[in-house]
Amino acid sequence: MPKGSPERTAARRDEIISACEKLYQTMSFRDITLKDIGAETTFSRPTIYNYFQTKEEIFLALFKLEYDRWNEELEKIIIDNEKLSHEEIADRIAGSLENRKQLLKLLSMNNFDMEANSREEELRSFKESYGKSLENIRGILDKFCPEMSEVEKDNFIYVFFPFMFGIYPYTTVTDKQKAAMKEAKIDYDYQSVYDITYKCLIGLFGK
Repeated sequence: MPKGSPERTAARRDEIISACEKLYQTMSFRDITLKDIGAETTFSRPTIYNYFQTKEEIFLALFKLEYDRWNEELEKIIIDNEKLSHEEIADRIAGSLENRKQLLKLLSMNNFDMEANSREEELRSFKESYGKSLENIRGILDKFCPEMSEVEKDNFIYVFFPFMFGIYPYTTVTDKQKAAMKEAKIDYDYQSVYDITYKCLIGLFGK
């Protein structure tokens, strides 16, 4: 355990996560190293090991942060509205994910490796934030869709959450990928995060 106050420990962890997030804007998970992350902090690279043992643990902490940010938006949907139609629910949730492209990018990565190379306490903290997002989607269905049975809500959640893993690669396409699609003579309709998510949710409501 690192020495110092809980406040200092939290601040150091936040700085490391922020450094990772900054690099992730322009670099891939594969290319980012602990050395790169350390160079973006105000302390020496070996100090990172007092807070995170692997690069995967840092990315898992960033992943948790993204779920926390999304949970704030989901909770706002529940708190700020008295009634919502199915179309309005789809609109609000799709809009919340349009704002969370980094979450979707992280979802499209190999989560198995991230979780396998992280300590149990880091994984537990991540799962708590992930679990909260499940609770919030169910909370939206509980409040605004009283006609749905518990089984229907379960089915909704267990289709929508796996669907989220594919949103980023289907909506964020490089010029190289577009050229390959064109050469392969594939006529593909590129859609936004909002559009593809809205259509999925409307479909789950049976519209």
